Amino acid sequence: MKKYKLINWLCLSGIVAAVFYLLHDIVGAANYPDYDWASKAVSDLTATDAPSFAVASGLTTVYGILSCLCCALLCILVQKSKKKSLRLGVYLFAIMNFVSAIGYALFPLSSAGYDGSVQSFIHVYILTAAVVLLSIISLILTAVGAFKSKKKLLGALAIAALVLMFAGAVGSGNVSKEIFGVFERFSTYSAVVFTALLGVYGFASSFEQEKKSK
Repeated sequence: MKKYKLINWLCLSGIVAAVFYLLHDIVGAANYPDYDWASKAVSDLTATDAPSFAVASGLTTVYGILSCLCCALLCILVQKSKKKSLRLGVYLFAIMNFVSAIGYALFPLSSAGYDGSVQSFIHVYILTAAVVLLSIISLILTAVGAFKSKKKLLGALAIAALVLMFAGAVGSGNVSKEIFGVFERFSTYSAVVFTALLGVYGFASSFEQEKKSK
């Protein structure tokens, strides 16, 4: 029977992180009167003037810590992979999570939507742009490296996350305001869920260097 090391077990923090992100969405909405998840962005829940700010930001803080822990451990495990593209993809995905966790904590929206303040400008146009760009590049590299390493499931999941991210970005910019929140969540949850899936791969030691045939 295979023995799992502590680093493998701690990779499951990615799954727990996803649970906390979902909780911030659910519990935050419950503490935000008249909040409509279908039409409003998930980031509105952690706006500094939102009634849900305290509880939602607390849950996202836990999410950020756990997702960064998971990604840091994955960076250690993926060093054993022979495929440079897979290693680089995981490294960039980890950087994206750190930028997201630290950046959004330091610069939350000052008000729901976009109020034109410096804080909101940094949140929307600098941090979000950096997170999206890093996500796209990392998912492409991860998919390429995964297919080269014959990890077809991981490659397919990376492509699925990338497609959902693009669908969310394109959809949220073109659909009516009534369903803006639905498409916006395609983008946010694609990264959250993919972090959890990478954690599962890390737990299963799927990043181990391939054994040389004798």
